[in-house]
Amino acid sequence: MNDPFGTPGSVVVFGGTSDIARALLRRLVARGTKKVWLSGRDRGRLDEVAAELRTGGADALSALEFDATDVQGAVAIVDSTFAEAGRVDLVVMAVGLLVDNERDERDPAKVAESVAVNFAWPATALARVAEHFRDQGSGRAVVLSTVAAVRVRRANYVYGSAKAGLDEYARNLHQALMGTGAGIMVVRPGFVHSKMTVGRPAPPLSTTPDAVAADVVRGLEHNAEVVWSPAKLRAVFTGLQLLPEPIWRRLPM
Repeated sequence: MNDPFGTPGSVVVFGGTSDIARALLRRLVARGTKKVWLSGRDRGRLDEVAAELRTGGADALSALEFDATDVQGAVAIVDSTFAEAGRVDLVVMAVGLLVDNERDERDPAKVAESVAVNFAWPATALARVAEHFRDQGSGRAVVLSTVAAVRVRRANYVYGSAKAGLDEYARNLHQALMGTGAGIMVVRPGFVHSKMTVGRPAPPLSTTPDAVAADVVRGLEHNAEVVWSPAKLRAVFTGLQLLPEPIWRRLPM
């Protein structure tokens, strides 16, 4: 159960090796979160995150491997996690794959992988999470989206369009959950300096995993539906959405 300051007592993370998820967990554990269940594709790194959180004060941790290209298996992963965890206050959906658009856009297998990892697996899992939340009458999910989903651009449309699907799905799932005691918060970071973006040029208003984690915590405190990180990006993308398509296509980005 959340404490009076909104800190969840129990957290489940899908994509537990994500740099943003890891930074968020450090903050939550420092604020009093005690029970964490991690899952992802790399058991070694999951164990590393678990050890770090135990050092920080978390007293119940487990790690579960899964393959996010196995969309059919998403429900079983969610069910087994909830069966072990029991009541869950917060779910963090941090599953994602940043593809090389120039290299991968003409490769159907890579496109399928991006759609599975960035949209189909998370959406399928969230549908099942929502049922568990309805059953327990409470719960909140944080879904890591991206500003690239707000208006998809040519330079990264394989990734951006898949994330756009997840962004729209999560926001509308939140509407579907109204009145149940549960909800979804969508997080839209800009360019984040992380293991996922190593070697890529950083645009203006780039950020860090810890800064995004701080914005997520503030969003949870204020019961936000959408969090932009950094917050200035909201105004930037509001303006970009108003650009006519011919001008949008010519932007050097």
